[in-house]
Amino acid sequence: MSTAYGDHPSQIVHRHPPRRSDGPAPVAVLLHGGWWRDLHDAHLMDPLAEDLTAAGWAVWNVEYRRTGVDGGGWPQTVDDVARALDLLAVTADREDGLDASRVVAIGHSAGGHLALMTAADSLVTAVVALAPITDLRRCAEAGLGEGAVGPFLGPDPTAALYAEASPLHRLPIGVPQLVVHGDADQRVPVEQSRDYIAAARSAGDDVDHREIAGADHFAVVDPAHAAWRTVRDALGTGRF
Repeated sequence: MSTAYGDHPSQIVHRHPPRRSDGPAPVAVLLHGGWWRDLHDAHLMDPLAEDLTAAGWAVWNVEYRRTGVDGGGWPQTVDDVARALDLLAVTADREDGLDASRVVAIGHSAGGHLALMTAADSLVTAVVALAPITDLRRCAEAGLGEGAVGPFLGPDPTAALYAEASPLHRLPIGVPQLVVHGDADQRVPVEQSRDYIAAARSAGDDVDHREIAGADHFAVVDPAHAAWRTVRDALGTGRF
């Protein structure tokens, strides 16, 4: 089932109910990657949605406006995710089947960036960041994502804009975080997560870090890979 949170065609949430339930279900908010570009969409997260619903989670797989003809970029893409989370808060207040005390934002790559950027002012109780983008200046200077930061932030971003748009410079977030990153990631180098985790802990955030030996950028969203099993094990503890 899809639910709109705005008038634009991309302002929708694909909702998946849990396939088993022993009461109100915890909610996983999925945020896909793709360097914010409209070449990619929320269906990238369908395999994780299937895995989570089988485990008793309600899933909100969020689409948002992306760069390109979709009309996304800064700040509208981040604003879209915030609006989707606002809708979730209203929906959880009205529907008995959703457990608003456990809402985990799970974002991959650019989706990890969006999860970290929006958690603080929402009902999100924890973030799982999978190979997240955390420092946009660093990405731009390295030309990561085939120059994806330019279309997202616009031409000639100021130092203040780089900082405002980067989770690294928005700490503390104030909710527990699990950061999972493969050490063979060539799309978003693992050093970004290492530096983010050090800064987040210094700022007082509760951050757990799992670095997966030999894993590339996409292993973390493969339900059959050890990287995702690490996430599922962590979710099973109830800490996240």
